[in-house]
Amino acid sequence: MEHSPEKQVDIYRDTWVRFLGYANEVGEAFRALVPVSAVWASYAVATAYVSADALDKGKKAAAAHAEDAGKAARVGVAVVDTFIWQALASVAIPGFTINRVCAASLFLLAKTTRWPLPVRKWTTTAIGLSTIPFIIKPIDRSVDFLLDSSLRKLYSKGEKPE
Repeated sequence: MEHSPEKQVDIYRDTWVRFLGYANEVGEAFRALVPVSAVWASYAVATAYVSADALDKGKKAAAAHAEDAGKAARVGVAVVDTFIWQALASVAIPGFTINRVCAASLFLLAKTTRWPLPVRKWTTTAIGLSTIPFIIKPIDRSVDFLLDSSLRKLYSKGEKPE
């Protein structure tokens, strides 16, 4: 019986730690209910996640290419590619999207209902939170396409970084 090599668990993509990347989206959904400092704190959590993942990918690239002449370049590519991808796909684009969905929801609820402000704010938060699962895959695919069509072409002849 052959043993297949065990897939190494990526703590930043295969465990609960991945959800830290969504902290800013949750913060944006709650923007109508919490102080702005809490929203900014959620961005700090998401940015720390992005930075930690980028550094982790750099360490893995360094270990995988310890003897290679181009080790520094490969490590740099791994860090930069991961950081830019995560910054766009986990922080900037989803944060903007949830912010705009919530702002539009609050505005439309004010124009179309006579609900009291606290009910409109909680409804806006619920709409923002419920939007998160629907935007993740399209944003991830779009950022992949964007980087594959631009920055990743600079790295090498079509090779994706580790």
